[in-house]
Amino acid sequence: ETRQTVIFEQEGIFIHSSTESAEDQDSLTAGLLRILDKDGDILVEYKPMEDTVDPSNMLCAGKDSSSVMEWTQCTGDRGHRLVEHQLSYETEWDMLNTVSFKRKHTGHERSKGAFSFNVGELKSIMVKTEGWSRLVFRLREDSGMPALHFHQGGSEAFLDALRRFVHLVQSPNDESCLIVSSQNKALSQSFENLLDDATFGLVQKFKNDPYTTTLGGFSKVTNYIFDAFRGPELLHQQRPAEEVADLLSEVIPGLEVNQQEEPGFEVITRIDLGPRPEVRRREPVSAEDWTEHMDIEGKVQNVSHLKELIFKGGLCHAVRKEAWKFLLGYFPWDSTRDERKSLQKRKTDEYFRMKLQWKSVSEEQERRNSRLRDYRSLIEKDVNRTDRTNKFYEGPDNPGLILLHDILMTYCMYDFDLGYVQGMSDLLSPILYVMENEVDTFWCFVSFMDQMHQNFEEQMQGMKTQLIQLGTLLQLLDLSFWNYLESQDSGYLYFCFRWLLIRFKRELSFQDVLRLWEVMWTGLPCQNFHLLVCCAILDSEKQKIVEENYGFNEILKHINELSMKLDIEEILLKAEAICWQIESCKVCILFHGQGENRIAPPGSEVRLSVGFSFPVPWHRLSQGG
Repeated sequence: ETRQTVIFEQEGIFIHSSTESAEDQDSLTAGLLRILDKDGDILVEYKPMEDTVDPSNMLCAGKDSSSVMEWTQCTGDRGHRLVEHQLSYETEWDMLNTVSFKRKHTGHERSKGAFSFNVGELKSIMVKTEGWSRLVFRLREDSGMPALHFHQGGSEAFLDALRRFVHLVQSPNDESCLIVSSQNKALSQSFENLLDDATFGLVQKFKNDPYTTTLGGFSKVTNYIFDAFRGPELLHQQRPAEEVADLLSEVIPGLEVNQQEEPGFEVITRIDLGPRPEVRRREPVSAEDWTEHMDIEGKVQNVSHLKELIFKGGLCHAVRKEAWKFLLGYFPWDSTRDERKSLQKRKTDEYFRMKLQWKSVSEEQERRNSRLRDYRSLIEKDVNRTDRTNKFYEGPDNPGLILLHDILMTYCMYDFDLGYVQGMSDLLSPILYVMENEVDTFWCFVSFMDQMHQNFEEQMQGMKTQLIQLGTLLQLLDLSFWNYLESQDSGYLYFCFRWLLIRFKRELSFQDVLRLWEVMWTGLPCQNFHLLVCCAILDSEKQKIVEENYGFNEILKHINELSMKLDIEEILLKAEAICWQIESCKVCILFHGQGENRIAPPGSEVRLSVGFSFPVPWHRLSQGG
């Protein structure tokens, strides 16, 4: 089965068939320009637009039951319509409860002017600017393509996307001609190249748009880029002990920071992790299991036991729609069935009031609101390429995409300071898939974003902290492997950036993402369990990395190619085992100084060389020697 990923997409690109004037509409062919990844082949594709969705006409589905299963394909130009009558909590929201599409017709045949080519065939691009930009491609067999006219801009964005796969240099004889350099092929296809002239531009892209750069430009990321991401204040510092402690105190209960020096003694510490325990997983929580934990009022009983069951086995799909609302905090665990109905009514009204805010903005108002325009443009672009291979979102005029669009736009009203950042659509998609309801999806997404918010903030402090914490864990688990990564300029763990940013969404199959997320949302066995998932993956790959003597580029390439090849059950087993291994680790501590060697007495607090202290039981001291 062919896998296709849309890397760049823009509508409203024109071919002028007979005249250079845009006033003669009969001479124009409007089309869709895309860069596609089809099973590793990078293609440039242009297709005239015959029937396409007008995003300005995207409306919401019924708020009480937005299941895509209730949509049907109609004949003619009516597109999709909601065929089942939707009951509303308040009739004033009915104006928002229908979906329709208006189709554009250009009068041209779909085959007219269509073309596509592999970027490996590209020889040069002519760039002309005469009121608007015009690009002309020339292939290596000297076949020319019709000029593409960017009446509404976007040519630079297209060229920037293309530069991720081909190295474009200005012709010495014609400044309007970009030549494809054969000496520096696409870095995404070869990881043996050093930095090119675009380094500083890529640094800025990585800082401004880490999601896109991470997904498509991993091959160009170097330690210089990550240094820029970390900021100059961190380049020449040791990792702060307090940040390291925040992680280990969650993984190892009772761990405390002690930064006071002990005069007269040199502290020599050896951490003996001991054998990794065997752990087992169980079957997913069934509908019967879930029902057994409900009392007659619908209140969940024995929550801690239920969370343990979910952590150990996940949920069967039939339970997810209800259980996720609890796991994400939308429904309080101690609420009754009636209380939850009342909550849903209030949240429905609150959601549609926020939705009405952006839907009632006129075109004239939006022209004076650049942030809202930018949010809308980015959302429309991302939604159109989110999980399109999933049957829930595939096909033209898919109502699921409209719901994604509307929920993300409404989230901008909920949190206008953050608004929309690329990557958020990846976090929303699985929730909508499970909930099949616009309002419930929105509030579950809000709860998830409360956890993920720092990942998407401009300073990205959450990402910095997580990478620091992950590095500390790796040093604890396997110092020799960590030292190897450091020796290969990979100690900053930038190859894990995508894992952390969108919680492995692009690394696992869609169903495995559902399983991983619900396990993590239990909060067991520690709040940073996702970091142990990273450790588990790296633990499985470290032997190959070291034995093959992978350098910086090879490590990056190898980790990137793990996508869709990971076994979630194996990873969860190993991550849990690592957790218990760390918690039960033995610490051998020898105080050396003032002419004596002594082992810390039982019950005393012992300071590790990294600045931590915790009570050491007698049996650990004796076992540790």
